[in-house]
Amino acid sequence: MFKRRARADREWREAQRAGQAMLAMHTEWPEPPVPVSAPAPATPTDAAVVPDFLPPDFRAPSRLDVSGLMMRWLPPLVIDGEVRQCPECGTYRDWIIFNMRDGAVWLRCQAGHHVQEPRLDSAWYNRNSGPVDSYHPNLEDGLRHLGH
Repeated sequence: MFKRRARADREWREAQRAGQAMLAMHTEWPEPPVPVSAPAPATPTDAAVVPDFLPPDFRAPSRLDVSGLMMRWLPPLVIDGEVRQCPECGTYRDWIIFNMRDGAVWLRCQAGHHVQEPRLDSAWYNRNSGPVDSYHPNLEDGLRHLGH
């Protein structure tokens, strides 16, 4: 056991010495010459500058442009080992889960009851949701798209 540790210490010290020798070797090298830069060509002032970005019609909305995100959750929703049920009608599957801009997560059952779920957050939503496949101008269009 002691021989193995002494061997490991010796190998570590040798590696340290080799690293120090490499660093010392690099300090002895001459500095590379600084290239002389050519003067920048003058840009014509009358030419219109074309932005290198998509026009607004082709851009996807940012997170701040939408009120929230929604996804459908068909299996029973299990949170902290407990199956989540609607407090009003008792259903436990086929939820619409909303992730609002402020980070709150809301649940909507098939019957249309809404309840906030404080044990879920935006990080949970992002882990469990897929990519955004469509944007809707209002809540009713989004619910219709998801089958509610």
